[in-house]
Amino acid sequence: MRVLVIEDEAETRDYLKSTLESELFVVDTAADGQDGSYKARTNEYDIVILDNMLPKKNGIEVCAEIRKAGKTMPILMLSVKSAVDDKVQMLNCGADDYMTKPYSHQELLARMRVLLRRHNTLASKTLCVGDLSLNSDTQEVLLGNKKMYLTRKEFSILELLMRNKDKIVSRGAILEHAWDMDGDPLSKTIDMHIVHIRKKLEPHHHTYIQNISGRGYKISQ
Repeated sequence: MRVLVIEDEAETRDYLKSTLESELFVVDTAADGQDGSYKARTNEYDIVILDNMLPKKNGIEVCAEIRKAGKTMPILMLSVKSAVDDKVQMLNCGADDYMTKPYSHQELLARMRVLLRRHNTLASKTLCVGDLSLNSDTQEVLLGNKKMYLTRKEFSILELLMRNKDKIVSRGAILEHAWDMDGDPLSKTIDMHIVHIRKKLEPHHHTYIQNISGRGYKISQ
């Protein structure tokens, strides 16, 4: 899952990034409304965390621009304002939910997952391909009854492939999903991660992940 955090307070922004990354999200950040609006409109994100009080453009302006660009990902707004009129304005501009500062990071994560489920991004918590299963909430991967350890990147790649069972997923789609904006599309890092996943999940005879030459990867039962 790829997240954009638009927050001008550096300490809060860095803490959100590290917290979300520990939950296996891939995180991009922006420190002002102008940069945040541009990134949200030109990249693919599963969800946007948007502070309302921002330099250059405020959160309500950013939210409206994102929706005007045709982007439908969930937007969770953060604000120090708690008046009903302010909350109504945030929702009317296109936000899916809001939280008043200060907030609990546990609640933030919970609300994010609710929004993702509503958006059908996490329509099913548990994904299955043959005797391989993956739970997005617990971040647990089982091969039969055996628990498998995957790194954050490996988990993100496998989750994307399993959500697209029997479909070819391009290298570009994998890069968008599992790497932030610093990812190098010309490197062999995606292929190496696929190799590592295969070694962990396919120690015997069954081949789950197929390399479709020139097109990408596919996972099948």
